[in-house]
Amino acid sequence: DAMQQKRKQPHPQTVIGSGKVRDVALKVQTLGANLVVMDQDLSPAQVRNLEAQVGVRVLDRTEVILDIFAQRAQTQAGKLQVELAQLEYLLPRLTGRGQAMSRLGGGIGTRGPGETKLETERRAIQRRLHRLQKEVTHLQEHRARLRQKRQGQGVPSVAVVGYTNAGKSTLLNTLTNAEVYTADQLFATLDPTTRRLSLTEEPTESSPRSLVLIDTVGFIHELPPPLVDSFRATLEEVTEADALMHVVDLSHPAWKEQIYSVEEILADMPIVPGPTLLVFNKIDQVDSEALDVAKSEYPQAIFIAARDRLGLVTLRKRLSQLVEYAVPVAMN
Repeated sequence: DAMQQKRKQPHPQTVIGSGKVRDVALKVQTLGANLVVMDQDLSPAQVRNLEAQVGVRVLDRTEVILDIFAQRAQTQAGKLQVELAQLEYLLPRLTGRGQAMSRLGGGIGTRGPGETKLETERRAIQRRLHRLQKEVTHLQEHRARLRQKRQGQGVPSVAVVGYTNAGKSTLLNTLTNAEVYTADQLFATLDPTTRRLSLTEEPTESSPRSLVLIDTVGFIHELPPPLVDSFRATLEEVTEADALMHVVDLSHPAWKEQIYSVEEILADMPIVPGPTLLVFNKIDQVDSEALDVAKSEYPQAIFIAARDRLGLVTLRKRLSQLVEYAVPVAMN
């Protein structure tokens, strides 16, 4: 069940007003709910105040996202970054929560700091954080070496970016005939997944034989700071790539807002990403009117249906042109 409240400014102690807090507490009792989720970030004090008044555990937006990430992590690198983000989020929230660690568990999911036997001692968590940060640094260095090796071989790279569930992994899978973890779930991809894509059977001096496609974690609106910090290795793949392919789910009712959201995140990056090719996916799931609107507003975009392989020949050609423009020196 969902409840909303419009306020000129959040209540400093509970975000929502006292009357709405009572409404939530009553709804919890009526439904027999054992969890309340707030679609925004809360301070540790606000969480404690809300829990005291509604009588059940309260999650904020960042904690929900972290729980989802914990369930989706497929590799050791992904799990490492998730745990780092979870612990950095948890550390300032230990004071006054008593059994926070033991009852956190994996939150909505099944994994989390509780399962690693960490208890409430701040120093123990700080030691673990220090070790994790070192491992993340090693991970970044390893990926940097891989990038340098690719660049030394003259192979251009294209980072595949887009909103969660836009079909990035499916497109990568279809283009390269490789098995990339795909699922109809948010944040299905946590780790940069690299695949080589052959572009032309007979390359010319100006066109590349192949390029590297890098799948990245799905972007979300207002990405929580703990995730930006902990997933910097993923974000680095975007800034280090020669070009970007921005995949958009045309069947999503808020596809325009999602485009703006991704562009906003990219604009805030410390290193300006390379040129971008906009690709509208899932055109088989929309009517002709919606398709015409997108084509009118974005005439330079490519329109495909990755699952049915529609438009992929044109996409390959445009990718070849994209990297020729992005790295002309490497093509000569």
